[in-house]
Formats: sequence, C-alpha cells, structure tokens
Amino acid sequence: MGGAADSGLVDQLEILEAAPGAGGSGRPLLFVHGAFAGAWCWSKHFLPYFAEQGFRACAVSLSGHGGSPGRERLDWLSIADYVRDLEQAVATVGGEPVLIGHSMGGFVLQKYLERASAPGAVLMASVPPQGLLSASIALALSNPGLFADLNSMLHRGRASLATLQHALFASPVALDELQAYYRLMQPESQRAMWDMTFFDLPRLARERCPPLLVLGAENDILVPPSQVEQAAQAYGTQAEIFPAMGHVMMLEARWQKVAERIIEWLRRSGLDQT
Repeated sequence: MGGAADSGLVDQLEILEAAPGAGGSGRPLLFVHGAFAGAWCWSKHFLPYFAEQGFRACAVSLSGHGGSPGRERLDWLSIADYVRDLEQAVATVGGEPVLIGHSMGGFVLQKYLERASAPGAVLMASVPPQGLLSASIALALSNPGLFADLNSMLHRGRASLATLQHALFASPVALDELQAYYRLMQPESQRAMWDMTFFDLPRLARERCPPLLVLGAENDILVPPSQVEQAAQAYGTQAEIFPAMGHVMMLEARWQKVAERIIEWLRRSGLDQT
C-alpha cells in the first residue's frame, strides 16, 4: 500500500505527497489544482490511489491557496506567478515529474510549457488555450443565476451548497461531503481570471509539447466538452470525454475511471518508469 498523503511547507509552498507502494517505480507525478481549490482536492482519492499503483504522487497548492502563503495578496497574483510556483514545485519534487493539471491548473501547465519541458502532461477539464471567454459567455447566457453565484464565489469564496453541487458534480454528493468541500474552497485571484480570459493566453508556438492526454467530463458546465475538444485539437490530439461526470473529476463518484485511464496512458507511453 502506498503511504498516506503528508503535508509540509517546502520552500514556502504546500506540497502533499503519497509515497509509492512496494515494488513501484516511484515515477513522480505532480498534480496542479484549479481555481478556488488547493492541493487538498487531490488528497482524498488520487494521491493514495496513484501511490498504491507505484507512483510517487505529489500535489502543490499554488500561492494563496491551501496551506501555501500569499492569501493576503491573492487578487494580485497572476498566472505568471502560478507558473513560477509550478517551476518551484517541479524543482522541489525532482525526478522530472509528469504534470497533471485540472481546470485552471491545466492552463498553468500550458503556460509552464512555454518556459520548460516535461516528460508528459495530462489536462483534466482544463481551461483551453483559447481561454475562458467563450465558456463564460455561454454560461452567462444559458444560466445567468449560476453565473452570478460563481462570480460571488470568485470575490468571496462562498456560494450556496446547491450551486456547488450543480456547478461541480454530475453525481449526487452527500451533504456532509459537500459541506466539507464548501469549507475548503476559497476566493480566486481576479487578476488570474482575467489572464485566462484575455491577457495571458498560451502561445502554442512557444510550448515544448510533450506526450499529452486531454480529458473532459460530459456534464461539465464550467469547461464543457466542446472546450476540451478545442484544447485537444489545438495540440493535435483527441479528447476523451467521460460520461455522467462533472467538472471536479477527481472527486466525482466515478473518479477511479479517470485515474485508471491516466495510469493506462502513463504505462502505454512508457512514463511509468523513472
């Protein structure tokens, strides 16, 4: 069995880690969370599961998130700041980790690849290189009430439990679980959101694109399948869309299907070995 996820402030950033099980290769994986979250979103299922499968599973909290410092200056943090965080986390973890980014974390990963290389990368329900504008307009027109609630979460880190359930999950979530996620969620940097909308979109020609797996969720209303498919097309690959699943794929009832697909891809790509 892999070790339990431990937390610590390493070079000021919170990194959660689960050690690989006996006989595993110990290939490091570095998970990057999305907006309003922190490394905690990977610790319930993904970190222990990947460790049990023989990987060294690590997750970073970007500045101002989770247990990392910077909450007091959150609104001044840019996507470039988050990219520097990822550079620092890669150096801290060592061993050339495969990078796995969810939502905003996938966008940060794309920007990181303008400046550095990685042996492989996974985009999960990621903001596409075209940015947030198209999905934001579609949501505002189709569900203005939900759009307003999400804007409230951006500014105050708070929305109703019903909004969380509807925006993030396709499967019903037990009330105590939903309340636990609610307590852990937080505001997001307005500057970073603007960067993902207009001001700092990925420059594909500069990216050092490694083997890439692009995953999405059928019932995702924040990064819908059409946006995931756009991202895959931009990188010359095919998107894989998981049925009956919402945005937070690592916390959904069928999370293990996603984890199994990533492990299968790692092994087929030869990325399971250090």
